[in-house]
This record gives sequence, C-alpha cells and structure tokens, in this order.
Amino acid sequence: MKCKRCKATAVVSLPSHNTGFCPDCFKLFFSRQVERGIHEQKLFTHDDRILVALSGGKDSLALMLELSRQGYNVTGLHIDLAIPVSSPAARGVVERFCALHGLPLIVKEMANEGLAIPAVKERLTRPICSACGKIKRYYFNKTAIDEGFTVLATGHNLDDEVARLFSNTLRWDAAYLSDQGPGLDSEDGFTRKVKPLWRLTEFETANYAFLMGIEHHYAPCPYSKGASFTFYKTLWQQLEETMPGRKLDFYQGFLERGRPAFAHVEATTGMTLAPCETCGYPTSSGSTCGVCRIRDAVANPKD
Repeated sequence: MKCKRCKATAVVSLPSHNTGFCPDCFKLFFSRQVERGIHEQKLFTHDDRILVALSGGKDSLALMLELSRQGYNVTGLHIDLAIPVSSPAARGVVERFCALHGLPLIVKEMANEGLAIPAVKERLTRPICSACGKIKRYYFNKTAIDEGFTVLATGHNLDDEVARLFSNTLRWDAAYLSDQGPGLDSEDGFTRKVKPLWRLTEFETANYAFLMGIEHHYAPCPYSKGASFTFYKTLWQQLEETMPGRKLDFYQGFLERGRPAFAHVEATTGMTLAPCETCGYPTSSGSTCGVCRIRDAVANPKD
C-alpha cells in the first residue's frame, strides 16, 4: 500500500478512512485530527491553562505530547493510587516522559490523602472501580480549580466514547446522554472538561505513540477484571472490522442529532449542589461528599 499523501510505502492502514500513511504523514494526520476535534467542538484556545490527566497509558501521554507540540499551555497531573506494582510502574513512566520532554508535572499521592486504593477496596463493599473513578475525578477537578487551570483534558479516545455511549444507550440513561460529548462546560465548582482525542481510535493513538517513541504503561489494573467497557469495546471492534468507519459515524451522529434530543433532561433534572462540610467540594449527596465518606470509611473501619 502507498501513502495517500506522499506515495511512499504506507506503514499504517486505516480502513475507516479508506487510506494508509507513511510514518511522517500519519503523524500529520493524527495532529490534524486532534486539531479538527478541538476546533469543531470549541474545546479550548491557546489562551487556556490546560491540566492533562496522565495515567501513564498511551492515550494520555500521546495527548500531552501532541498538545505541547501544537503550542498549548499544558501541565500534567498524575494520581498515584498506591496499588502495589502497578502504581510505581505507571508513575515512573509519567515522570520519565515529562522529564524527557521538559513538561511540568503535578503528582497527587492517594496514600498521603488516606485513600490508597488497596485500603479503599478492603473497606468498601461497592465495586472498587466505581470508588476509584470517583476519587480520581475528585482530584482531577480539585487540582484544576485549586491551581487555577481553566481546562481539564483527558485522553479518552473514540473507542472509549463509543463504549460509554453504547452503555448509556443500552440503559437509556437520559441524564448521562444529555451531557455526553467531547466537552463539558464549567459550572458550580467544576472546571471545564475536554476530550481532544474524540476523533481518533485506540488503534490510531497506539500507532502515534509507537511512531513518536512514547514509553507507556500497558499492564491492566489488577482490580479491573470483568469491566463491562472492555466487552463493549470488543463488540464495537468486531462491528468496525465489518463496517469500517461505523464508530465515528455513530458518535458524530449522536453529537449532531442525539445529544440535542436529550438536552432538555439536563435542564429539568439538574441536581442541587452544596459545598461539602468537610472539604468544601461541591456535592449533591448530602452534607458530606462521596470522597470524604470513603476517606472516613478507610480511617474508621467498622467491625
């Protein structure tokens, strides 16, 4: 196969775009897809201070590198979950990446916050993935607000977004469908959240990371076995192999026609938020936010 742009030998085949690219042209394709996604959804500008959540995986690191290459003001944020073996490896990858590229990094250690994930898992009866996600979202947003960032960016790609949309559609969860998309405006103590990789698949991001020589952490979380999103991604990958381009068509169709149809739900079922009495974080679940309740459960176990 020849590169569509320069006619050199292609190394990346993209059936969804009916094309293929050589290494340099694929990097340009990736960059333009990110740029297009930012401008189409008006995610942010070069005047914004952008906090990028860095897990150590290929997607978040690729996002950080590409945004820095495009001249955006970016700072990384890594949440050290204190999971044995997994967390030290992920943190090491993030720290080496930021040092290599001269990018600023903030690290939040959950062990110092009384929220080490192994301890949380031991004390709670609810699924650990749910609690872990709540804790990470809390510190993503809190750090962005406390440190004066105007935008929080995550490395969610098209596969992630389609799996989430599919899950919400299977349940007809109107509240979640009303605000799903690449950008969520700031309000009520929450910073603006964006997903600049929404036009790019996991395969495309993996190729970018490989071609850019990005070292990344790829071992799955030891607590995530059986996660439903993995199953949904597998289903969609099978569909994509049969019908190339279906993922992007499905997601863009939702953004253009589906999301507006659910917009009234957000307006009529908005939650009342109040500051947490312990930490001041906005919460809709009583006087104490969910993270403070988790921290209390870890600190004060009940026999």
